[in-house]
Amino acid sequence: MKGRVFFKLSLNIILLEVFLLALCFHESCCTQLDHLTGPVLMDKRRDAFMPEISPSGSPQPFIPMLAPSPLIPFTNTTTPKLSGLCKLNFTAAKSLLSTTSVDCWSAFAPFLANVICCPQLEATLAIIIGQSSKETNVLALNGTLAKFCLSDIEQILVGQGANFNVTQICSTHALNLTQNSCPVIDVNEFENTVDTSKLLAACAEIDSVKECCNQICQGAILEAATRIALKASELLSIDGPHVLPEHSTTINDCRSIVHRWLASKLDPPLAKHVLRVLSNCNVNKVCPLNFPDMKHVAKGCGHGISNQTACCSAMGSYVSHLQKQSFITNLQALDCAASLGTKLRKSNITKDVYSLCHISLKDFSLQVGTQEAGCLLPSLPSDATLDPTSGISFLCDLNDNIAAPWPTTSQVQASSCNKTIKIPALPAATSAQSESSKRKG
Repeated sequence: MKGRVFFKLSLNIILLEVFLLALCFHESCCTQLDHLTGPVLMDKRRDAFMPEISPSGSPQPFIPMLAPSPLIPFTNTTTPKLSGLCKLNFTAAKSLLSTTSVDCWSAFAPFLANVICCPQLEATLAIIIGQSSKETNVLALNGTLAKFCLSDIEQILVGQGANFNVTQICSTHALNLTQNSCPVIDVNEFENTVDTSKLLAACAEIDSVKECCNQICQGAILEAATRIALKASELLSIDGPHVLPEHSTTINDCRSIVHRWLASKLDPPLAKHVLRVLSNCNVNKVCPLNFPDMKHVAKGCGHGISNQTACCSAMGSYVSHLQKQSFITNLQALDCAASLGTKLRKSNITKDVYSLCHISLKDFSLQVGTQEAGCLLPSLPSDATLDPTSGISFLCDLNDNIAAPWPTTSQVQASSCNKTIKIPALPAATSAQSESSKRKG
């Protein structure tokens, strides 16, 4: 799409606090920001920065304040206190852990959790265990070792700047490092059960754009997971690889084992790429936003919209509430627009209020910058980056003005493989535009 430019969003530590204070809904979130306060931020009263925004009231404008120069350095790391009982090779995973700590950086983590932080953490755990299987010959940890190892990994990440609640944010537990209900964790047994050549061929050269729709690697993983899952019931020779439901607990647990085996056979950078692509296929299927009560919108916009100004005011207030929740991808925004539109229709709002009130897809994501532009993350896997002076950066499309599509009465929620609106995963920019964006970051 001509004219779409990718911006690199860079926020220093002071701007980050002011910005996120305005986004905090919960006390726990704001508590995480306490340690960011610097000497140049004199007013520590949160009420001074918190606009009164609710689904039933009109939001007050909020413009983040620009921090003075020079910027506070971002490389304040600490030495982690490890248990000494985890035998995983953290040294070999140094680069991977560094990337994860930046993706899950401090106060950013809750807002990047769904798209960047948690998928990266999940991939990191799979790769570390997979690589260790070259020495241990097993693709899972026992319960006791899993607790020590997860704690050590979290300590390492936090020591490099990650959010101190990163495992809680991502709902990652020690059990996730074990075999759970999957009956096969021995590498030799795995390779004697699964068509490993087929699995590697399907996933080693994964197509990051087409995989979510053609499911070549996902299909091979499902087949492998089903085969090892059926080892427990000895049904493999009776009815082939389709006895258990695709989303049964055992097959889902065995998928993790397959991921770890793949991670043991691929170089860590390639393994990370494969696992992040697979994760994003799932991420882009679901809108991660929570939709609060919309009776105020129904009152202003329902039954024919007698007052357009009142309707759009109520709609703008409601959308402002959604904008506090999370950064989302462009495909997630499409799903969120469809989900909200369906709920609005069920509330007797039959007219296209998206068009009437000029609601676009970027309005469903967090707003950034002095112009409060919606930031849509790319639908393909991406990472945040850390500059020692300017801080955390991540790719953000601020020029995506695609109108939010209003659902029809007969419309069925479409998958991302059958969208009527074409949204590139990585919007193209001319070389001149790209260089200009880099200088701005």
